[in-house]
Amino acid sequence: MAIEIERKFLVKGDAWRSWGQGKIYRQGYILTQNEMTTVRIRIVEDCAFLTFKAKTKGFSREEFEYSIPLEDAEIILKNLCDYPLIQKIRYRIHLKNLVWEVDEFQGENEGLILAEVELSSEDQYFELPAWIGEEVTQDLRFYNVNLAKHPYSIWK
Repeated sequence: MAIEIERKFLVKGDAWRSWGQGKIYRQGYILTQNEMTTVRIRIVEDCAFLTFKAKTKGFSREEFEYSIPLEDAEIILKNLCDYPLIQKIRYRIHLKNLVWEVDEFQGENEGLILAEVELSSEDQYFELPAWIGEEVTQDLRFYNVNLAKHPYSIWK
């Protein structure tokens, strides 16, 4: 079992852009009857993943991720996932022994830029880069699964 401990923030300005190239992500969600479970299909370039996530408690949740054939992922995204799909460019920024993942959303969520950082414990101390804005970890609107159901373009 894997535990994901993550904090999520809005991004301000463009200073983060100088840290490197991003990768294109496409992902969709499969509706489950259990609202405490998220099932995600994700394609990153030529790799594909199936992910199961439990409901977040505090800043933590169980997460299980498995590689799957790219061809299967394409079919699942097209035929089994709710629309709209999440489309984003993800930038991985290494700062002070942490990796910040900055997601620049496209499509229905264009205009939204979020940064996430995974931690070793919920009480781990870390410094915020100057380009980090308001924390939105506890705001469910900013979960990707919810952005797929209620895109940023309709609520901003």
